Amino acid sequence: MMIPWLHFTSGDNLLSETWHPSSQGAIAGACLGLVVLAIFERWVDAMRGVAEDYWRRSARVSMMHDKPEEACHSSLPAIQDKKAASVEETNVGASPAGKPRQVRSPRTIPPFIASHDIPRGALYAFQALLMYALMLAVMTFQAAYIISIIVGLGIGEVLFGRVGGAKNHMLH
Repeated sequence: MMIPWLHFTSGDNLLSETWHPSSQGAIAGACLGLVVLAIFERWVDAMRGVAEDYWRRSARVSMMHDKPEEACHSSLPAIQDKKAASVEETNVGASPAGKPRQVRSPRTIPPFIASHDIPRGALYAFQALLMYALMLAVMTFQAAYIISIIVGLGIGEVLFGRVGGAKNHMLH
């Protein structure tokens, strides 16, 4: 039976019925496992940040190769369609020649690239799975588990926090 307050006693199931640490040694082993799981979660977050940086730079390079300047001097419809997909035009007034002047604003959202966006979603889902597993361990109210998770997240942040940028933290 689960004790509904903060405690150090044994007898709680951890993530499944089969992981049921009942002795002090088993609880210590479970705590070590939770520390490793928390450090692993921070590593996954860092690797996700590295991948995000790579994908962002790759998308930016692919958007730079869509040269709208070349398209505006061409009369081919396929090139004009390519220009319409990557640049938004706005009428801002008349030019000295009397024609309406247009200002092009660059695309602000990168295009959908399946080789970037599908792995991005899979990494995010895997990281969410890890965070929910840690949350379920906290919900046992076993104080040793909670302390182990906090220590593991702290160690993982010290080891991997500078890698990949702060944007990817799921805790924020």
